[in-house]
Amino acid sequence: MSTALTTSAPAACWACSAALATSALLCPTCGKVQPVSAADYFQVFGLARALTLDTAALERDFHRLSRRLHPDRFARASADEQQWSLANTALLNDAYRTLRDPIQRTEYLLRLEGLQIGEEHSGKGKSADRQPPADLLEEVFELNMQLEEMRMNQKMGENDPALLADLTAARTRFENLLAAVDTDLTARGAEWDGGSSEVRQKAANTMASLLDRRRYLRNLVRDVNAVLSNPAA
Repeated sequence: MSTALTTSAPAACWACSAALATSALLCPTCGKVQPVSAADYFQVFGLARALTLDTAALERDFHRLSRRLHPDRFARASADEQQWSLANTALLNDAYRTLRDPIQRTEYLLRLEGLQIGEEHSGKGKSADRQPPADLLEEVFELNMQLEEMRMNQKMGENDPALLADLTAARTRFENLLAAVDTDLTARGAEWDGGSSEVRQKAANTMASLLDRRRYLRNLVRDVNAVLSNPAA
C-alpha cells in the first residue's frame, strides 16, 4: 500500500473558471482567493515537483503571493473568502519555509513520493539501510567515551588538553562528513529531477539513506559542540 501523501489542487478558479497555472491559492485572471484545498507545497507556487529550484524566484513569488493574499485585502469580501485568505496565507508560509531549505525540501518531496522520512522511522528495528552508519560505529563508540570523560573532567574542574584536541579533531571530521553528505544529496537530487521512473526510485532510496546518515552526523556534531561550549571546558 502506498504511503504517499495525498494531494489535490483545484485546476480552475471557482469564480471565473480560469486555469490555476501559477498557484493553487489565487486566480491569475480575476484575483479571487481560492478555497482551501489539499494542494502540496509545489502546487502552492505552481511548480512541478523538483529538488533543484530557483530560490531567488521562489522568494519573489512568496512575497508577491503574500501581498495578494493578505487578509486586509479581503476585509470587504465574503466570510468564506476571508477565511480562505487566512488559511492560504498559513499554507503559503509553510510551503515557503519548507521549499527554500534544500534539506527540508528533499525530505518533503520524498514523503510525497511515499518514503518514510524522519527520526521516527530510523534506528533499531527498522530496515538495514536506516540503521546508524555501520562505518561510523567504532568511531562513535570512541567519541562517546571521550565525551563522557570530558564531562567528568568538567565536573571535577580538571583540564586535559589532549582530550580537548581529540574532540576538536573529531568535530572537524564529522563536520566534513556532513558536508560530503550534502554534496551527495545534491547530486542524487539532480538525478531524481532528470531521471526515468526507475532512476528516480533508486535516487529516492539513496537520498532516504543519506538523510538518515545526515541526521546521525548532525546529532554527533551537536553533542560535541555542547561539550566543547561548556564554560568549564
